[in-house]
Amino acid sequence: VLPLNPGESGTAMVITREFDENEFLMMVTRKGTVKRIPFVSLKTNRKGGIRAITLEETDHLISVIRTGGDDRIILATAQGMAICFSEQDVRPMGREAVGVKGITLAPGDKVIGGEKFLEGKTLLTVTENGYGKRTALSEYLRGGETQSRGGKGLKNYNITSKTGNVAGCRVVGEEDDVMLIENGGVIIRIPASSVNVYKRDVQGVIVMRIEEGNKVVSIERVASGEESET
Repeated sequence: VLPLNPGESGTAMVITREFDENEFLMMVTRKGTVKRIPFVSLKTNRKGGIRAITLEETDHLISVIRTGGDDRIILATAQGMAICFSEQDVRPMGREAVGVKGITLAPGDKVIGGEKFLEGKTLLTVTENGYGKRTALSEYLRGGETQSRGGKGLKNYNITSKTGNVAGCRVVGEEDDVMLIENGGVIIRIPASSVNVYKRDVQGVIVMRIEEGNKVVSIERVASGEESET
Protein backbone atom coordinates (compact mmCIF):
# COMPACT_ATOMS: atom_id res chain seq x y z
CA VAL A 1 0.00 0.00 0.00
CA LEU A 2 2.83 2.38 0.92
CA PRO A 3 6.52 1.65 0.35
CA LEU A 4 8.45 2.34 3.56
CA ASN A 5 12.11 3.09 4.06
CA PRO A 6 14.14 0.88 6.44
CA GLY A 7 13.19 1.64 10.04
CA GLU A 8 9.85 3.23 9.15
CA SER A 9 6.47 1.98 10.33
CA GLY A 10 2.85 3.10 10.12
CA THR A 11 1.58 5.47 12.84
CA ALA A 12 -2.05 6.14 11.94
CA MET A 13 -4.72 5.35 9.40
CA VAL A 14 -7.51 7.79 8.54
CA ILE A 15 -10.39 6.45 6.45
CA THR A 16 -12.25 8.85 4.17
CA ARG A 17 -14.29 8.93 0.98
CA GLU A 18 -14.13 12.70 0.55
CA PHE A 19 -11.63 15.40 1.52
CA ASP A 20 -13.55 18.09 3.40
CA GLU A 21 -11.96 21.53 3.07
CA ASN A 22 -13.07 22.31 6.63
CA GLU A 23 -11.26 19.35 8.19
CA PHE A 24 -7.68 19.10 9.43
CA LEU A 25 -5.18 16.55 10.68
CA MET A 26 -3.34 17.33 13.91
CA MET A 27 0.02 15.55 14.05
CA VAL A 28 1.81 14.91 17.34
CA THR A 29 5.46 13.88 17.79
CA ARG A 30 7.34 12.19 20.60
CA LYS A 31 9.17 15.43 21.45
CA GLY A 32 5.99 17.43 21.85
CA THR A 33 5.78 19.10 18.44
CA VAL A 34 2.32 19.54 16.92
CA LYS A 35 1.33 20.39 13.37
CA ARG A 36 -2.10 21.15 11.87
CA ILE A 37 -2.48 20.52 8.16
CA PRO A 38 -5.57 20.92 5.94
CA PHE A 39 -6.92 17.46 5.21
CA VAL A 40 -7.47 18.28 1.53
CA SER A 41 -3.74 19.04 1.07
CA LEU A 42 -3.01 15.32 1.42
CA LYS A 43 -5.22 14.26 -1.47
CA THR A 44 -2.97 12.34 -3.84
CA ASN A 45 -2.83 9.25 -6.03
CA ARG A 46 0.96 8.96 -5.90
CA LYS A 47 2.00 5.40 -5.09
CA GLY A 48 4.96 6.58 -3.05
CA GLY A 49 2.82 8.94 -0.99
CA ILE A 50 3.67 12.55 -0.16
CA ARG A 51 5.46 14.11 2.79
CA ALA A 52 3.04 15.27 5.48
CA ILE A 53 5.51 16.54 8.10
CA THR A 54 9.25 17.18 8.34
CA LEU A 55 10.70 15.48 11.43
CA GLU A 56 13.89 16.05 13.35
CA GLU A 57 16.26 13.13 12.96
CA THR A 58 15.65 11.90 16.54
CA ASP A 59 11.89 12.59 16.65
CA HIS A 60 8.97 10.31 15.76
CA LEU A 61 5.35 10.86 14.73
CA ILE A 62 3.17 9.10 17.33
CA SER A 63 -0.39 10.29 16.74
CA VAL A 64 -2.58 11.80 14.01
CA ILE A 65 -5.94 13.28 15.02
CA ARG A 66 -8.72 14.20 12.59
CA THR A 67 -10.28 17.52 13.62
CA GLY A 68 -13.05 19.83 12.53
CA GLY A 69 -11.30 23.16 12.93
CA ASP A 70 -12.57 24.05 16.41
CA ASP A 71 -11.60 21.04 18.54
CA ARG A 72 -9.51 20.75 21.68
CA ILE A 73 -6.43 18.52 21.86
CA ILE A 74 -4.95 16.67 24.85
CA LEU A 75 -1.31 15.58 24.96
CA ALA A 76 -0.03 13.26 27.71
CA THR A 77 3.56 12.43 28.67
CA ALA A 78 5.39 9.43 30.10
CA GLN A 79 6.24 11.28 33.31
CA GLY A 80 2.61 12.02 34.07
CA MET A 81 1.95 15.49 32.64
CA ALA A 82 -0.85 16.56 30.28
CA ILE A 83 -1.93 19.67 28.41
CA CYS A 84 -5.24 20.58 26.76
CA PHE A 85 -5.23 23.36 24.16
CA SER A 86 -7.39 24.62 21.31
CA GLU A 87 -6.46 23.40 17.86
CA GLN A 88 -6.81 27.01 16.71
CA ASP A 89 -3.63 27.77 18.70
CA VAL A 90 -1.87 25.87 15.92
CA ARG A 91 -2.08 27.67 12.59
CA PRO A 92 -2.60 25.51 9.47
CA MET A 93 0.73 24.70 7.79
CA GLY A 94 2.06 23.34 4.52
CA ARG A 95 3.14 19.74 4.06
CA GLU A 96 6.88 20.41 4.43
CA ALA A 97 6.58 22.37 7.71
CA VAL A 98 8.04 21.04 10.96
CA GLY A 99 5.29 22.26 13.30
CA VAL A 100 5.29 24.14 16.61
CA LYS A 101 5.72 23.26 20.28
CA GLY A 102 2.64 21.63 21.79
CA ILE A 103 4.03 20.98 25.27
CA THR A 104 7.26 21.81 27.09
CA LEU A 105 8.80 18.55 28.29
CA ALA A 106 10.90 17.99 31.42
CA PRO A 107 14.35 16.42 30.85
CA GLY A 108 13.94 12.77 29.85
CA ASP A 109 10.18 13.04 29.32
CA LYS A 110 8.32 12.25 26.08
CA VAL A 111 4.80 12.46 24.69
CA ILE A 112 3.02 9.10 24.73
CA GLY A 113 -0.41 10.08 23.44
CA GLY A 114 -2.49 12.70 21.68
CA GLU A 115 -6.30 12.66 21.79
CA LYS A 116 -9.28 14.83 20.84
CA PHE A 117 -11.34 16.28 23.70
CA LEU A 118 -14.88 14.85 23.58
CA GLU A 119 -17.61 16.14 25.88
CA GLY A 120 -18.85 13.64 28.44
CA LYS A 121 -15.87 11.30 27.96
CA THR A 122 -12.95 10.45 30.24
CA LEU A 123 -9.21 10.10 29.71
CA LEU A 124 -8.01 6.56 30.45
CA THR A 125 -4.34 6.54 31.44
CA VAL A 126 -2.41 3.26 31.88
CA THR A 127 1.14 2.86 33.19
CA GLU A 128 3.88 0.44 32.19
CA ASN A 129 3.34 -1.67 35.33
CA GLY A 130 -0.38 -2.12 34.66
CA TYR A 131 -1.88 0.62 36.84
CA GLY A 132 -4.59 2.83 35.42
CA LYS A 133 -7.42 5.28 36.03
CA ARG A 134 -10.00 7.34 34.21
CA THR A 135 -10.24 11.09 34.72
CA ALA A 136 -13.02 13.46 33.64
CA LEU A 137 -11.80 15.58 30.72
CA SER A 138 -12.98 18.72 32.52
CA GLU A 139 -10.11 18.14 34.97
CA TYR A 140 -7.68 19.20 32.24
CA LEU A 141 -9.25 22.65 31.86
CA ARG A 142 -8.39 25.69 33.97
CA GLY A 143 -11.54 27.49 34.99
CA GLY A 144 -13.35 25.77 32.16
CA GLU A 145 -10.83 27.04 29.61
CA THR A 146 -8.05 25.34 27.68
CA GLN A 147 -4.39 25.95 28.50
CA SER A 148 -1.99 27.76 26.23
CA ARG A 149 -0.16 25.63 23.69
CA GLY A 150 3.51 25.10 24.53
CA GLY A 151 3.21 25.20 28.32
CA LYS A 152 4.26 22.53 30.82
CA GLY A 153 0.67 21.40 31.35
CA LEU A 154 -0.96 19.91 34.45
CA LYS A 155 -0.17 16.79 36.46
CA ASN A 156 -2.02 13.86 34.93
CA TYR A 157 -0.71 10.93 36.98
CA ASN A 158 1.09 10.33 40.27
CA ILE A 159 4.07 8.38 38.96
CA THR A 160 5.85 6.10 41.48
CA SER A 161 8.30 3.19 41.28
CA LYS A 162 5.29 0.91 41.74
CA THR A 163 3.32 2.29 38.79
CA GLY A 164 6.16 2.92 36.36
CA ASN A 165 5.87 5.61 33.68
CA VAL A 166 2.70 6.19 31.67
CA ALA A 167 2.47 3.80 28.71
CA GLY A 168 -0.52 5.30 26.92
CA CYS A 169 -3.82 7.13 27.12
CA ARG A 170 -7.15 7.08 25.29
CA VAL A 171 -10.31 9.17 25.46
CA VAL A 172 -13.07 6.65 26.20
CA GLY A 173 -16.81 6.51 26.81
CA GLU A 174 -18.78 4.24 29.13
CA GLU A 175 -19.74 2.09 26.13
CA ASP A 176 -16.15 1.44 24.97
CA ASP A 177 -13.86 -1.51 25.60
CA VAL A 178 -10.10 -1.20 25.94
CA MET A 179 -7.34 -3.57 24.85
CA LEU A 180 -4.13 -3.54 26.89
CA ILE A 181 -1.01 -5.03 25.30
CA GLU A 182 2.22 -5.93 27.09
CA ASN A 183 5.59 -6.67 25.54
CA GLY A 184 5.45 -10.35 26.48
CA GLY A 185 2.63 -10.83 23.98
CA VAL A 186 -0.28 -10.88 26.46
CA ILE A 187 -3.41 -8.92 25.49
CA ILE A 188 -6.46 -8.36 27.66
CA ARG A 189 -9.75 -6.68 26.81
CA ILE A 190 -11.79 -4.92 29.50
CA PRO A 191 -14.78 -2.54 29.58
CA ALA A 192 -13.60 1.04 30.01
CA SER A 193 -16.36 1.45 32.60
CA SER A 194 -14.61 -1.11 34.84
CA VAL A 195 -11.75 1.34 35.47
CA ASN A 196 -12.49 3.74 38.32
CA VAL A 197 -12.68 7.50 37.79
CA TYR A 198 -10.20 9.51 39.89
CA LYS A 199 -8.72 13.00 40.02
CA ARG A 200 -5.69 13.82 37.88
CA ASP A 201 -2.89 13.43 40.43
CA VAL A 202 -3.58 10.00 41.94
CA GLN A 203 -1.89 6.61 41.49
CA GLY A 204 -4.82 4.63 40.14
CA VAL A 205 -5.44 0.90 40.56
CA ILE A 206 -4.18 -2.30 38.94
CA VAL A 207 -5.98 -2.88 35.64
CA MET A 208 -3.60 -5.52 34.22
CA ARG A 209 -1.28 -7.84 36.12
CA ILE A 210 2.16 -7.88 34.51
CA GLU A 211 4.78 -10.60 34.84
CA GLU A 212 8.07 -9.44 36.33
CA GLY A 213 10.28 -7.88 33.68
CA ASN A 214 7.41 -7.11 31.30
CA LYS A 215 5.51 -3.85 30.81
CA VAL A 216 2.44 -2.46 29.06
CA VAL A 217 3.42 -1.04 25.67
CA SER A 218 0.11 -0.04 24.10
CA ILE A 219 -3.57 0.58 24.82
CA GLU A 220 -6.31 0.75 22.21
CA ARG A 221 -9.95 1.78 22.35
CA VAL A 222 -12.41 -0.72 20.84
CA ALA A 223 -16.15 -0.24 20.40
CA SER A 224 -17.87 -2.76 22.66
CA GLY A 225 -19.73 -4.37 19.75
CA GLU A 226 -16.61 -5.04 17.69
CA GLU A 227 -15.12 -8.52 17.50
CA SER A 228 -11.34 -8.51 17.67
CA GLU A 229 -8.98 -11.16 16.38
CA THR A 230 -5.86 -11.42 18.57
